[in-house]
Amino acid sequence: MAGKKTAQQYTTLRVRLCPTPEQAALFEKTFGCCRYIWNQMLSDQQRFYLETGAHFIPTPAKYKTGAPFLKEVDNQALIQEYNQLSQAFRVFFKNPQVFGAPRFKRKKDDRDSFTACNHDFPSGPTIFTTREGIRMTKAGIVKAVFHRRPQAWWKLRRITVDRSRSGKYHASILYDCGTKPVQPVIPVPERTLGLKYSASQFYTADNGAAASPPHWMRQSQEKLCFLQRRLSGMQPGSRNYQETVQKYRLLHEHIANQRKDFIHKESRRIANAWDAVCVRAGDLADLPLTRENIRDAGFGKFREALRYKLARQGKALIEIDRYFPVTKCCSVCGQVQEAVSYRRKTWTCGRCGTLHLREVNAARNIKAQGLEQYFRTEEPRRSAYSQRG
Repeated sequence: MAGKKTAQQYTTLRVRLCPTPEQAALFEKTFGCCRYIWNQMLSDQQRFYLETGAHFIPTPAKYKTGAPFLKEVDNQALIQEYNQLSQAFRVFFKNPQVFGAPRFKRKKDDRDSFTACNHDFPSGPTIFTTREGIRMTKAGIVKAVFHRRPQAWWKLRRITVDRSRSGKYHASILYDCGTKPVQPVIPVPERTLGLKYSASQFYTADNGAAASPPHWMRQSQEKLCFLQRRLSGMQPGSRNYQETVQKYRLLHEHIANQRKDFIHKESRRIANAWDAVCVRAGDLADLPLTRENIRDAGFGKFREALRYKLARQGKALIEIDRYFPVTKCCSVCGQVQEAVSYRRKTWTCGRCGTLHLREVNAARNIKAQGLEQYFRTEEPRRSAYSQRG
């Protein structure tokens, strides 16, 4: 990459792994060893705290003598379990009211995964990608399906291997793709978009545009119900039962992939087309809508994807107060009308007589309030920083 790297930026590529039976067996053994070492370290920490009143976590090297099978897996995976447990205790001690204490892992409750860091030695890095797959410690070259290749200047930092409930292996590869610092983009009304969450159309924009993705769960509901009825009449543990459970898991995985595909494509389109986006902050579960619609839509994940994609271009995602009356406020005269039903698509302002589309009017209020909030808080801060520099 031309130019000197002056800013740190990370990108994660998720790829599908196609391991051989021997490599899959090694992955399963690594999952179990990571779960074992976590539980052992947590148990010893609790016992040490009860006896001495001090916090101490033993390192994984202490357990290798009594458990020789730990030497058969990548040592980096065990070290990362120690780091994750230490981090879990740090955030717990910092704010116990928000973060709970670390708990023991159970095979049926936790996702099977392990993480390994990359180290550069004179002989070469411990983890690197090839044309056909990924070279990993102990496992060798694991065949992988890449939907996107890393750039030449990206540095591989670590890799996380996980297995889904349907039995598929995936790898999340973290890269340090340093880049030049982007200049912040000052929003203007013509290049700013206001978005209002909509249960029927996913979102409604202030210019009247709307995204109408299919309700994936609703479309697949008949298939899900059919599989559930079949499962209820089968003997648990039988071959037909296991095959039907696998079909059920694959169907849920397909629905989740459809949702993520739409979210990333739509957030990318908006981030490239607009200089700023205004949305309403807060928990979506508090909206006067059913939780099933919110969970099916994935608007919270869409908002987070939009946030980091805008930030990488120097653009802002502006969140207004969750209690601002965007639906009841007239976007023309500012009159707040209390008797506005969420079931009505249109309403008329009692002061100026303007006929509003309820969700479009709310998106316009979100945009106006977001711009006012930005120039009231962010812009003076940027001006003071530039003068100081």
